[in-house]
Amino acid sequence: MATRPQPPDPVPEGAVTDPAQDLPAPADERERLAPEPGPDAATGPDGAGEDDTGRALAELEDRWRRALADLDNLRKRHARELERERTAERARTAAVLLPVIDNLDLALTHAGADPGSIVDGVEAVRDQAVDAFARLGYARHSETGVPFDPARHEVVGVVEDPEAEPGTVVEVLRPGYGDADHQLRPVAVVVARRE
Repeated sequence: MATRPQPPDPVPEGAVTDPAQDLPAPADERERLAPEPGPDAATGPDGAGEDDTGRALAELEDRWRRALADLDNLRKRHARELERERTAERARTAAVLLPVIDNLDLALTHAGADPGSIVDGVEAVRDQAVDAFARLGYARHSETGVPFDPARHEVVGVVEDPEAEPGTVVEVLRPGYGDADHQLRPVAVVVARRE
């Protein structure tokens, strides 16, 4: 191993230097003075490190392209499955509501024969529709006398009612469907005023 020359001592401040010393060394001198590559250098003595680096880079690029393709395929598959689930859910909902329509048709058909039975028929169809909503996860709520709950109730009016506890529901103007976390519509209520 060749010995390396020691750097010159620093020039004192304000000293005049020889301009020839500031010039860069000739090319052959620079090669002779250049540090030798260490053990972590990319290339070894036979240049095999460049081939290894190229192969590793090609392998990483191949893995990256495969990951992108897998992600694209996953995205497309998810879109197909989501559309299939939406279609199936619409069909299940329609199947639950279909008997309601059938019974409305029957009630209208028999309305001419017995006009008094139309009210009974409409009530039966309404009960069937309420049951269908409950099976879909949206139970009907129309209770009075319960404490006002802002998660379930929508206040439409406030009244003074000496018989009712302040802050309780005294009248339901429109029933609500569903629970607080999965609510289709809140209950429209009139609440007793707090004193």
